[in-house]
Amino acid sequence: MAGASLIPSGDFRTSYAADTTIFPTRTSRNAAIAGVILLCFAPQIFSAYWLSISIQIGIFAIAALGLNILVGFTGQISIGHAAFFLLGAFTSAYISNNAPIPVFFAIPLAGVVTALVGLIFGVPAARLKGLYLVIATLAAQYILLDFFSRADWFSGGSVPASANPFSIFGHTFRGDRQYFYVVLAYLLISYILVTNLMRTRDGRALVAIRDHYLSAEIMGINLTKYRTLSFGLAAFFAGIAGALYAHY
Repeated sequence: MAGASLIPSGDFRTSYAADTTIFPTRTSRNAAIAGVILLCFAPQIFSAYWLSISIQIGIFAIAALGLNILVGFTGQISIGHAAFFLLGAFTSAYISNNAPIPVFFAIPLAGVVTALVGLIFGVPAARLKGLYLVIATLAAQYILLDFFSRADWFSGGSVPASANPFSIFGHTFRGDRQYFYVVLAYLLISYILVTNLMRTRDGRALVAIRDHYLSAEIMGINLTKYRTLSFGLAAFFAGIAGALYAHY
């Protein structure tokens, strides 16, 4: 059309930093900041019902971030993720009830313990593919569930162990209005950690395995190592989410 101006289209990123930035435009960055600010006012705006729903959404979103590392980044399959969520819940409750440690520190410790268990199950699972991997992750879930049912000292048996309310440096967070900010803080930190993982060498290795594991192996990427690592990272965030759910 005569006189019409051409509008650029396509991907014009010219650097790796631009390609891995969290917020590609100023508008998206400002929108994210505005969204976080609005969420800070949610306890004053939402009813008790919707506030409870929002807290649970935040907790399960953290678990989903971990699952995304395993399934979305690495291309592995897992149907036993809920067992690591439960392990994080029981571990945090056990630590906070039996050790002079504030819940603020018990939650990340539960994540670390869950990650270690995830690494243990990840070692054999990392060598499997397809249906065999699905069966292995399902077996991991049933192994953990059997442990919970037998280890009364850990899980409480028929009367599940209760967890102390969230506390930090002597201040206890009681009620949904206060606990909402706890979950929001953990969710934001988890999102930043997972997003920045993609900007690291390990994150790029996980994506390479997902896209074409044979090419990744030829390039020198240790498939077993990084697949096992993805299981551990996924379990870590599932444990954090489970711990938050236990203290809710």
